[in-house]
Amino acid sequence: MKYALVTGGSRGIGRAVCLKLAEKDFFILINYRSNLAEAETTLKLVRESGSDGELLPFDVASQEEVDTALNVWSCKNEGKYISVLVNNAGIRRDALVMWMKNEEWFDVINTNLNGFFFTSRALIKDMLINKSGRIINVVSLSGIKGLPGQANYSAAKAGVIGATKALAQEVAKKNVTVNAVAPGYIRTDMTKDLDEKTLKAMIPMNRFGEAEEVADLVAFLASEKSSYITGEVISINGGLYT
Repeated sequence: MKYALVTGGSRGIGRAVCLKLAEKDFFILINYRSNLAEAETTLKLVRESGSDGELLPFDVASQEEVDTALNVWSCKNEGKYISVLVNNAGIRRDALVMWMKNEEWFDVINTNLNGFFFTSRALIKDMLINKSGRIINVVSLSGIKGLPGQANYSAAKAGVIGATKALAQEVAKKNVTVNAVAPGYIRTDMTKDLDEKTLKAMIPMNRFGEAEEVADLVAFLASEKSSYITGEVISINGGLYT
């Protein structure tokens, strides 16, 4: 049995990734912070797809919660390890810098950047010992291009991009790959407050992407077919910015 952990797996891109990896015969560990009902729905859909999984609640921004949850799982599953980690959990707190509150900056950095660090650090040792592993980080167009009103989000995602490239070089000899996918405008709960009609006019494909399209890319990077790809940031944005 192959085990995959998807942080922020209860909704949106995270849910789509859980379902796609379930189709690839992974046992899915669905992380969520507070929305139990949505996480249970994701688990139900995973089981309906013919695979199985379990819920793994913790706040990725809390080192203590990350370490405790993953240590407990490891103790209950002796001899098993999580071979695929999808760092998907993320939040936005959009504001212009001149009006941005400290908590809006730190909440976004803590969840999007520190969350990547805490979770990856907790799992990387087992991947190295087993000489096999995949870490896929869901970043953003905002982390590559920068978007006004998202200095906090852009900074966090750009930080994950830099860390992706560095970590990939640290672990490559042990057959562990580290890559990132950078979605543009994807139709999810996180983008439901955006003016889709105006924004899609800027996109060469003239539409928002779907979460399932991102999930297909993540699943490829989690597979053996991607074994010679590491340290890459792959944009999936309909041609908006490359």
